[in-house]
Amino acid sequence: MNDENDKKLTSRRQFMRNAGALALASTSLNSLASTDTSEGMTFADGPRPLVRYPGKRELILVHTRPPHLETPAEVFNESIITPNNAFFVRYHLANFPTSFDPQTYKLTVKGAVKTPLSLTLAELKSSFQQAEVVAVNQCAGNSRGYSSPRVFGAQLGNGAMGNARWLGVSLKAVLEKAGIQSNAQQVIFNGMDKPVLPSTPDFRKALDIEHALSPEPMLAWSMNGQDLPFLNGYPLKLIVPGYFGTYWVKHLTEIEIIDHPYTGHNSYFMNKGYRLPDNDCMCVTPGTKADKTRPISTLPVRSFITSAKANEVFTVNSTVRLKGIAFDDGSGIKAVDVSIDGGQTWRCATLDESLGRFSFRGWQLDVKFTHKGPAILMVRASNKQGEIQPLQATWNPGGYRRNVIESTPITIV
Repeated sequence: MNDENDKKLTSRRQFMRNAGALALASTSLNSLASTDTSEGMTFADGPRPLVRYPGKRELILVHTRPPHLETPAEVFNESIITPNNAFFVRYHLANFPTSFDPQTYKLTVKGAVKTPLSLTLAELKSSFQQAEVVAVNQCAGNSRGYSSPRVFGAQLGNGAMGNARWLGVSLKAVLEKAGIQSNAQQVIFNGMDKPVLPSTPDFRKALDIEHALSPEPMLAWSMNGQDLPFLNGYPLKLIVPGYFGTYWVKHLTEIEIIDHPYTGHNSYFMNKGYRLPDNDCMCVTPGTKADKTRPISTLPVRSFITSAKANEVFTVNSTVRLKGIAFDDGSGIKAVDVSIDGGQTWRCATLDESLGRFSFRGWQLDVKFTHKGPAILMVRASNKQGEIQPLQATWNPGGYRRNVIESTPITIV
């Protein structure tokens, strides 16, 4: 056996071992997860333990079946790129894959096409020009737990997001190889995770044909220079830069092009779930419902301070370098402003080098605290389309798309 085949076999064996460990995770959290609620996140629904799943460092547990894990806040201060082992995990359906043989994998492309396709991973890698993008993947419900009044759904903090370098092929190239028929309207994506009960709709997402044929969406097999982690979609994941993670279908196996609007039982996650009030603010009066809704789509402009924790203590008359991140839907970050006095005055931070318009953008600012006592740090970002973070949070029944200016209470001694 040659060296190249040796490497492939070793890689496959290692992968199958990891998949076997993941299978255990689906039935026994305690056998895999070291928990310590004293170090975990305390939130509206009680303490959150830190747990360890295969291929992951300790992450914040939201729930176990299906796996839902948040990235701890300190990770975002360590690097502008979120490491694979720290990237958040979100599944919708409990019947998720726990083992997988990459040698038998095929992606099917069917429906309103001239030539249906059935592509192995090797064929995807060899038959198309590779594409790469650094892009933020953020859950639509990120920060939902801060909604007031509270809303139904996982009470998430700010850790359901991450920034990675994705490598794969353009979705447009694959669709063009299949030959899109002129009457095509939408493209539906389906992965390997399935509902437990027939009454539960499958998790499928759709893009309008114009969006699917634009340069941005891609099919990725690599994340930060490595194979996709199993819990983040191995072997293939739909990447939709600038859009919320609900569109980023994991374990992608099927692409179907249709010549009519997407309806029916399995269209739930487009036509009933993940929808916002259809108005300018995408909001309603707290506690009410919208008369008309539309599917959630692009990321709003958003920013965080990553170098300071809530209730942290700083020394008076000392200079501190505040650091953080900002991002939006790809329009491009124009400015990041920081306040150390609860919003009374603002200073413009220095933006770090850009890794691309869909990426986290780092920022930094040196500040000096001149008065003792409590203080509030605040950060706001604006983008090149004129969008700026609001001072007051808006509200919608799903707790989606939160992007209010973040505030961090500290003490100066």
